[in-house]
Amino acid sequence: MSVPEPSPDSSPDSPARASLKEFFSSKNLKQKGILWKAGAGLCLVALIMFCVGWYWSLEPKKFDVIEVATEAANIKNPKELPLGYTYSSALIEIAETLLHKPGGFLSNDVFLPGVLLDNIPNWEYGALIALRDATTALRNHISRSQTQSREDPDLARAEPFFYFDHKSWQLPSSESEYEEGMEALVRYRERLLKREASFYARADNLRQYLEVLEKRLGDLSNRLSASTGEVPKSVEARRPGLAKTPWMLIDDVFFEARGYTWAAMHILKAIEFDFRDILGNKTALVSLQQVILELEDGLAPYLSPVILNGSGFGLFANYSLTLANYIARANAATIDLRSLLQQG
Repeated sequence: MSVPEPSPDSSPDSPARASLKEFFSSKNLKQKGILWKAGAGLCLVALIMFCVGWYWSLEPKKFDVIEVATEAANIKNPKELPLGYTYSSALIEIAETLLHKPGGFLSNDVFLPGVLLDNIPNWEYGALIALRDATTALRNHISRSQTQSREDPDLARAEPFFYFDHKSWQLPSSESEYEEGMEALVRYRERLLKREASFYARADNLRQYLEVLEKRLGDLSNRLSASTGEVPKSVEARRPGLAKTPWMLIDDVFFEARGYTWAAMHILKAIEFDFRDILGNKTALVSLQQVILELEDGLAPYLSPVILNGSGFGLFANYSLTLANYIARANAATIDLRSLLQQG
């Protein structure tokens, strides 16, 4: 008697065969292929965004203020430049860098990848503060012979534009306002070349700017020093202004200080050239060069991709404390310089 063969449906592995058949069906494979392609596309877009964001986050390089001024004036001998031309050229170049560096002005970005970037917008804000301080000093003091003198019309137009909200992306945008301010500075610089504008390189005018610089550097040094891992309560009691910087704001303060340091260093180099006579007469040139040197040292490249926040004497370095040290020394040299200029 013959035994009937089991039908395929009654086989114990028939469900597995059915699932495999379904898995390898052309429709299923096509759907999975689309998912794989979509995932790979998203990864590629994310990689591109990361690379673009990294490139945009690179800090701008230093520039030669005298070279920029001579090129703008089309003059080979720097000694032929009128007083104030180098100073105003430095301000224009700082504004130009803020607006036209890789990625442009990022503080007001609302699209990817700029909206995700954090470091360079704080750097921009620090440089913008330095630009505002120097433009205000130029309008209110350096371009006027005395307190009752008429202010320069181009500087009176330029200064308010730089005080526009740096996070505005709607009309008017921050970039359009800063462009207007830069164009007014260019007109003032052109009038300097024609001897139609004034620039008074006097000790009292320079002291007015150094007083503001001194306060800015002192504030940055204080905020950077508050980024240590732990601030003892005894220290907080003795120094009420030393409130610990929140963990999420450590890199914000660091890059704001780097931006201000970068811009202030170029402004001081322009001052070194345009105020060379008064600085030499009062033997204050060495003090100014000391300020510039400390700020330049504070702009040294850093190796870690993350701004570390170790304690002052802990296992890990504290980048904020290192920068605070350079800024504090620059602040002390600024105080000495202002004292020398005040002496007869």
